[in-house]
Amino acid sequence: MRDKKILLLILLFGINFMAAQNFSIARLKYEGGGDWYNDPEIVPNLAQELNKRTNIKSDIIEKVVSLKDEELFRDPFLFVTGHGNINLSDAEVKNLRAFLTSGGFLYADDDYGMDESFRREMKKVFPDCELVELPTDHLIYHIIYDFPNGLPKIHEHYDGPPKGLGIFYQERLVVFYTWNSNISDGWTEAHNDPSEKREQAFKLGINIVAYALTH
Repeated sequence: MRDKKILLLILLFGINFMAAQNFSIARLKYEGGGDWYNDPEIVPNLAQELNKRTNIKSDIIEKVVSLKDEELFRDPFLFVTGHGNINLSDAEVKNLRAFLTSGGFLYADDDYGMDESFRREMKKVFPDCELVELPTDHLIYHIIYDFPNGLPKIHEHYDGPPKGLGIFYQERLVVFYTWNSNISDGWTEAHNDPSEKREQAFKLGINIVAYALTH
């Protein structure tokens, strides 16, 4: 218990430090035909919950970046979602790798249909790394809110359980990918998800941001 309290103090210090910065959740704009822009309210909604529930103060207005923008390197947290194809140029692959290996974090949420292309493009970014399923005791599921069973399933797309997958670079989690869960669908009322599911989605979203800013 004492070790857990010490860890919590360390994490809160890190979060407070990051809160003093100009933090934005940056949404990735990509080519290939996928609807990177879907549900434009989800990032502002998550930012509002972060501001209400934690010391992390996030800009409410969504920031959109591409992997060609200099703006890419100004914020540590990058979010990507969509239904269709993602296609990265060689230059974008290089920039995304540079972003992630220099301290950035990518959260990807499959909104039904981007799984194949996302896995393909991540293999270009990290050819020697695999997407691996995170165990239920990973800190991303417990850093602020507790998810003892790991990733919740917010919106039904496929049969079977959801999967929370990650890419580790030099032992640091640099990519977190949620499949068959659709966490970001719960950040909006548009999909008629039950209130308890939306609450789970916001709580896990807060966990993901908190983890990214302190690791």
